[in-house]
Amino acid sequence: MADGGLRERKKAKTREAILREAFRLFRERGYHATTVEQIAEAAEISPATFFRYFPSKEDLVTLDRFPPLVEALAVQPPGQPVPVLRGAFRAAFAALSEEEIAAGHAREVFAATVPELVVANLRRSPGLIREVCAAVADRAGRAADDPGVRNAVGAVFGVVAMVWTQWAHTPAMDGPQEIDRALAHLESGLRL
Repeated sequence: MADGGLRERKKAKTREAILREAFRLFRERGYHATTVEQIAEAAEISPATFFRYFPSKEDLVTLDRFPPLVEALAVQPPGQPVPVLRGAFRAAFAALSEEEIAAGHAREVFAATVPELVVANLRRSPGLIREVCAAVADRAGRAADDPGVRNAVGAVFGVVAMVWTQWAHTPAMDGPQEIDRALAHLESGLRL
């Protein structure tokens, strides 16, 4: 058990080192000018080790899953989709450290400003959306392909995407708080 815990901590430190050095290099040199080899060297690992953690450089900044959100959804009390998702976002952000939130923000800056990454995130989003729809449908006692679930998840993701984009361009913004505020607005019916 102790060895498994140590191994997991070492893997987490390596992953964090890769992300930290990658984003440092992206800021200094730009996303396109930074190579996997440069990231690996800066993180003091081999390129082969890099690829054990991330299949490509693009995977450093694309979102194919948001495990804290999916995990938080699984434990939300039954209810309507928007309040369930709002509760899950709150719980997911609460489970992250300030450093993890800052790292997520750094990824979003690149994901929202490098055209290829915008496209890559759009390409990967159907899997995340299916996973979230299934979890929300379960909490609402509906089928995963229920149009109401689809519409509610789409509305939430649209609102969250707008806040994430704004946060990418406004670093001083409190992203988690603004997401919660935006979801409260959606929950109330989007009245102006």
